[in-house]
Amino acid sequence: MGNHQKRWPGLNGEGISAHRRSDSAFLQAEYHRFGLSHLEALIAARGQAPYAPDYLLQGPDGLSLAGEIPAQPRLEPGWTTLQTNEPSIDGDGNERVRALVINLGGGLLLAAGDDLSRISELEEAIATAFAWAVGLAVVLGIGGGMLLSRAYLVRVDAIARTAEAIIAGDLTQRIPVRRGRDDLGRLAGTLNDMLDRIEALMQSLRQVSTDVAHDLRTPLSRLYQKLDDARDNACTIAEYRLAVEGAVQDAEALMETFSALLRIAQVEGASPRSAFRDVDLSAVVDTVVDAYRPDAEDAGHLIKAQAEAGVIVLGDQELLTQALANLVENVLHHTPSGTAMRLRLARGEGGGCRLSVEDDGPGVPAEDLPPLTQRFYRVDRSRTNQGNGLGLSLVAAVAELHDCELVVERLSPGLRVALGFPQYDPPPRQHHQVETALPSNR
Repeated sequence: MGNHQKRWPGLNGEGISAHRRSDSAFLQAEYHRFGLSHLEALIAARGQAPYAPDYLLQGPDGLSLAGEIPAQPRLEPGWTTLQTNEPSIDGDGNERVRALVINLGGGLLLAAGDDLSRISELEEAIATAFAWAVGLAVVLGIGGGMLLSRAYLVRVDAIARTAEAIIAGDLTQRIPVRRGRDDLGRLAGTLNDMLDRIEALMQSLRQVSTDVAHDLRTPLSRLYQKLDDARDNACTIAEYRLAVEGAVQDAEALMETFSALLRIAQVEGASPRSAFRDVDLSAVVDTVVDAYRPDAEDAGHLIKAQAEAGVIVLGDQELLTQALANLVENVLHHTPSGTAMRLRLARGEGGGCRLSVEDDGPGVPAEDLPPLTQRFYRVDRSRTNQGNGLGLSLVAAVAELHDCELVVERLSPGLRVALGFPQYDPPPRQHHQVETALPSNR
């Protein structure tokens, strides 16, 4: 027998069968081409090669002419199992060969096969490798799943801790966001945006409470003093009537202040696009100018408009009209007679538009520009004028709702307040009908 340590490199029985058929066909072709002597030499040479099969060339008389398999009774073509005198590789009896027998013609038969123990060993090796692969996959799967679960649990725990801190009153806490924008990362970013909005609303609420307590105390005290003085000192019906009329005026001013505060709160708490429609801003400018021109002329002001036609923005028409009306009223109330006011509306280079109201009045000191849009803030020289210091606060709230850039800047002389609208492309074939609602209170 040949080298019993050789191993068949195939992967399964079908591969071995195909290899034996091709090998036998090659030897048969060599026999018919070069003759018996060449075939015997070729079998002897191939039997010494690594991973070589076992051969038997049987003559017409049943004798063995070549090969490692000993003489056998007369073979029949096809697959057969041959018993040898050599011990098998596993030591369990003699070697048994699974061989393919073909008829070469002229009474010659060629058998080529492999030790069954080697085939079994191959199957066992494949099964062992498969078992190891499956086991390794299971271990890696369980380990990877545990690592991923732990990572997710750590991030969920961070979200829970942040929520607990916010429930305890610390609205500045935010959820840590990693660089990778996975599902939890996107969720954390969305929650942080929501928390930013909630914190801004809470700060606005606290600011309103502080402003109301601080700035409304004076008019309420004045109203109380007037009524108290009338109760103690008024003696005639005319004196009582005069005191009541003064108290009514103060109460109306307080009601206007509360209405303005409520309007600002409604704007700041509104859904960003719940009532947004296409708005013809050019028509809004024309309507506001026409509405305020008589009042401006009566107060000795000159009002002009320079607006491009057909400027369309996406927004709330009523709020935009209210904001523009507040800007015009600020000029009328806080600039002297003879001041010229100009409203400008023009498209920008980036596709948006810019709406501005400017005057050539005395202007505002540089230190007063940053807090000018805060609630109840009034420049010292304008505290004797009519107003509650909420006009620009409403404009700032409307600007934020519409994603506008609000710019307040000094001129030489005068003041300019501008709203920069983002780019908006209205849908094609859209007809715009403008119905402008002016504020009832001026």
